[in-house]
Amino acid sequence: MGFKKFSLLLAGRLFVIMGALVLLTYLITTPGYYAATLLAFLITCGLTYEVIRFVSKTNAEVSRFLEAARYADFSQRFNLHGLGAGFGELGDTFSDILQRFQSVRAGQEEELRHLKALVEHVPVPLLSLHGDGAITLWNNAARRLFGSAHVTRLADLTQFGDAFAKDLEQVHPGKRHLTAFRIDGTEQQLAVAATQIIISGKAEKLVSLQDIQSELDLAQLQAWQDLVRVLTHEIMNSITPVASLAKTAVDLVDDAAGKVTENPEVVDELKDVKDAVNTVARRSDSLMQFVSSYRRLTRLPPPEKSLIRLDSLFKDVCSLSTQKWEEKGLRLVTHIEPSELDVTADRDMIEQVLINMLRNAEQALGEADGATVWLSARLNKRGRVVIEMADNGPGIPAEIARKIFVPFFTTKREGSGVGLALTRQVMIAHGGSVTLNEREGGGAKFSLTF
Repeated sequence: MGFKKFSLLLAGRLFVIMGALVLLTYLITTPGYYAATLLAFLITCGLTYEVIRFVSKTNAEVSRFLEAARYADFSQRFNLHGLGAGFGELGDTFSDILQRFQSVRAGQEEELRHLKALVEHVPVPLLSLHGDGAITLWNNAARRLFGSAHVTRLADLTQFGDAFAKDLEQVHPGKRHLTAFRIDGTEQQLAVAATQIIISGKAEKLVSLQDIQSELDLAQLQAWQDLVRVLTHEIMNSITPVASLAKTAVDLVDDAAGKVTENPEVVDELKDVKDAVNTVARRSDSLMQFVSSYRRLTRLPPPEKSLIRLDSLFKDVCSLSTQKWEEKGLRLVTHIEPSELDVTADRDMIEQVLINMLRNAEQALGEADGATVWLSARLNKRGRVVIEMADNGPGIPAEIARKIFVPFFTTKREGSGVGLALTRQVMIAHGGSVTLNEREGGGAKFSLTF
């Protein structure tokens, strides 16, 4: 409406100027009208000046409007009512257009903030691989995955394993595969998927890295629990009547021996039978106890978590497990960094895990000279609490290390293969993991990551 009225006003002014020019031409060509000619000339000049002023004001305001639109300066206002007829409507139109631009821009920014918030809270790490080798981490999950490590280029990924960097470099859009990701001495299995996008004419690969290690651990644990549950059920069903009948047979042999005391040969034979049956009874009891110990793998209660100061936990564990270490020549070194470090966990469960691990370290070291166990706690690069127990013993061979957390597996003559399997189950229940690595300088190092 403002532009339409402006056009009408401008056309009216031009029409009046044309009329004045016609009148001036007539007066000039007609002798004797000198005063009228001068007056007509002055009127024509005034009208021309008015048109120039009118158009100049409009051009200045249009230029200011275009500059405001170009640079998204929505603070500009166009209150032009004081400049004359037509300018008020023109200013209102400019202001309305800028307000509409501002509203659209605000909606776009709000939608962009919403999308960024969604991406930031996606639990799957997302990153972009650019054609020049640059990397962009898009969300908190990606930054937590790499921790405090500096990751801006493809070459920076080699610190998490050469295979990991190679897999990400060669990942094909639309395909999904597994890769090994190693950080702080812990190896995880990540599912890698990629898609290719083009932004501003430049292609980049958007890569998602999904940590499936916890799912693998849970699936494996569930499989072992199901196996143990079936085995213990079947073994107990079979061995319970054997143990009961063996004890009944011992009583029957005693009764029979009392009735045939006059026949030494029969008594001797019954004695042999009694020894054999006693052996069966003892082995049956041992097997029942053995099976009962495995039931703990399937009956672990949910952890009752609370905030635990690690210095207090270490003090209690050491007082329970290392009372005779000095007599055996064993030395324990503890270190917590920072000293006020704490962890949210089930104290009883973690205490029992550490006690069992200290006993294992004691048995591995024996009474060797300079035998030392290091018990420490720290924060890793991703801000997670890690409890480490290392020793300078003979270490664990690689072929055994791969099986050490498997239920039933043990290298000890009197071992049950439950301890470390139970430790792994406790850590999985806490949402963490337990790993075994070789200690620098020789020996074994167990890491509990929460």
